[in-house]
Amino acid sequence: MRYALAALLLAATGMCPAADTVAAWGIEQLMQNLAQVKSAKGRFVERKYLAMLNTPLNSSGTLIYTAPGRLEKYTLLPKPETLVLEQDRLAIEYKDRNQRRTLMLQDYPVIWAFVESIRSTMAGDLQTLNRFYRTSLEGSEDQWRLSLKPAEPKMQSMVKEIHIGGSRNRVRSIEITEAEGDRSIMTITEDAS
Repeated sequence: MRYALAALLLAATGMCPAADTVAAWGIEQLMQNLAQVKSAKGRFVERKYLAMLNTPLNSSGTLIYTAPGRLEKYTLLPKPETLVLEQDRLAIEYKDRNQRRTLMLQDYPVIWAFVESIRSTMAGDLQTLNRFYRTSLEGSEDQWRLSLKPAEPKMQSMVKEIHIGGSRNRVRSIEITEAEGDRSIMTITEDAS
């Protein structure tokens, strides 16, 4: 009886070794889970809701992530477009216009901050996210929602908030609400191939 009472007291005070082995769910655990993903590929559908239009603009294509920070977005519809993010460079190619442009992210702080919202989340890089955003997390490991509010005034003048949703170590949605009220919602499904 004494041993049972002692075990109950230890468990109640959090000193029981079994209680220590279960990691508490939170933003740190989410980032650790995301950091374990070495590559991911999925299809996306993006809907942009603009105040001046009655119907959303739709686009779709493929996203490819390769750790620690390569992100590729291949838009197929309505027009072919390629974005490839590699370290501090963003290459944009418009196939229908036969144009290609490369940006150094340090030269475009607002674009850099936006890019890091996605790349740093997928990489599980909380330190970089906290450099650009005030972060908060709600939900559970099975269905989480990460909220990113820009820390810098220039970014705040363009983006009000970014919500990234997912399950376990997979990103399933990215919702961006702009400062002027326009918004976009991207849903991502895993590629079966």
